Amino acid sequence: MQVRVAAAGWASFLALGIACGAVEAVVGDAEPETAPARSVAAPAPARGPITALGRIEPKDGLIQVAGPSQPSVVVSELLVAKGDRVRHGQIVAHLDTTEIHHAQVERLEAELAQAQADLARNVRLHLGKVVSEAKLDSWQLKVRVLAADLRRARAELARSQVRAPIDGQVVDIHAYPGERVGLDGIVELARTDEIYAIAEVYETEIGRVKPGQRASVASAALPEPLLGRVEWIKPKVGKLDVLGTDPAAKTDARVVEVEIRLDDGDAAAALTNLQVEVTIAP
Repeated sequence: MQVRVAAAGWASFLALGIACGAVEAVVGDAEPETAPARSVAAPAPARGPITALGRIEPKDGLIQVAGPSQPSVVVSELLVAKGDRVRHGQIVAHLDTTEIHHAQVERLEAELAQAQADLARNVRLHLGKVVSEAKLDSWQLKVRVLAADLRRARAELARSQVRAPIDGQVVDIHAYPGERVGLDGIVELARTDEIYAIAEVYETEIGRVKPGQRASVASAALPEPLLGRVEWIKPKVGKLDVLGTDPAAKTDARVVEVEIRLDDGDAAAALTNLQVEVTIAP
């Protein structure tokens, strides 16, 4: 009798377990499937203007006029003053050898003129069988030698007269009469009728800069920002030259120089090397 009761109990327990499993299966099947979430790409942030520090420069920078390539030369006469405008080829200074070379030219001109006259007379005598062929050849050689010496003397005279290599303005004078010409030359010239801003753009930003982009140049020394256009991008990466006031700024940053020609650079024509803040439109 006890055995039957125990068997009946186990049968009831098994039946209850099977029923519970069936209910769980039905409930699990009824749960809706969740669709996989789709990733939505965030919109790219708008890129603003390119900013950089820069400096004001005339076209092609400052030109140091030094004179002849000799170990030592001294200025004897200075023909320009600071601020003067000069033309290409204009004499700006005489060196202390000018008078010596000028005298050599005058002497050789006189000797050559006399030799040419003698040659002409000997030609006539040669035609009359009075002068030999050898003597005539000697006079012709003398004329050619004197002509070569005169060309050399004129070249030396030209070297002692220092001329302006460009049309421009005298920005500075480094050697006055009686002074020896040093490494800075005699005078410093600039094309102040064409003014540029040289922006030092970080190499990570240079890919966004193209010729033709508009730019503005600002400084406390300027009455208002100056406008210009990117004209040329230097194909060389260098180190930062213009340092700002930010102590946290990178002083060893890698930059590319960008030349911006100003639409109207008169306000900055007398401010060569002025530090400016440059903003290039994207």
